[in-house]
Amino acid sequence: MKIVTTSAGVLYAELTDENPVTADAVWGRLPFEGKANTWGDEIYFGIPVKVGLESPRPIVDLGDVAYWPPGQAICLFFGPTPASWDEEIRPASPVNVFSRVENNVRLLKLVRPGEKIRLERA
Repeated sequence: MKIVTTSAGVLYAELTDENPVTADAVWGRLPFEGKANTWGDEIYFGIPVKVGLESPRPIVDLGDVAYWPPGQAICLFFGPTPASWDEEIRPASPVNVFSRVENNVRLLKLVRPGEKIRLERA
């Protein structure tokens, strides 16, 4: 999957085997665009996909790409959020991790709220 931003450039993410229903649902609807919302070191935006919880995680890893069912949103994690304790990365509520950024995930720090982000097949 390709993640295209104006400020951070192009990042690539590989689908994982962790949540195949979520991965298939997102992959099947690509491409889509959204405006970045930020919450600490997380970027999220709504997408036209509806999937329930599937092996949800309350804590994620640096570079994880997840689907947040309550907000029908994609979440890109590149560091701690306001809900994190110490150095952990904690979403607002459990998420379905389905992909992982392969290159320099820290570039996402350059993305500003409201900036367009496009996800497409790569």
